Amino acid sequence: MAVRAVRGAVQLERDEAGHMEEQVSALLTAVLDRNGLTSDDLISIWFTATPDLHSDFPAAAARKLGIVDVPLICAQELDIEGALPRVVRILAHIASDKPRADIAHVYLGAAAALRKDIAQ
Repeated sequence: MAVRAVRGAVQLERDEAGHMEEQVSALLTAVLDRNGLTSDDLISIWFTATPDLHSDFPAAAARKLGIVDVPLICAQELDIEGALPRVVRILAHIASDKPRADIAHVYLGAAAALRKDIAQ
């Protein structure tokens, strides 16, 4: 079994804890579903949020989904002028036999503009 990485992002409509939980949960669920994963396949997840998000930790959504025994960490994205606002990104390390080319990276909603090179 190899260690692979899967990326994803979602743009929030507003900085509210409930909305963040809903959107980050949708992102994590899509990453797991599209890659045929369960929480047992997760090794760790890095979450980043743009500096304009203050309402909650994105990792809190993972815990509420039942991802309780996986190391999680949150960090702040660089504050780059012109960057897409209110974005949560993930970098999940997984155990998978899939080749890198078969990993489905997930960019939901307006965050799809971040990776136009990846077919959604």
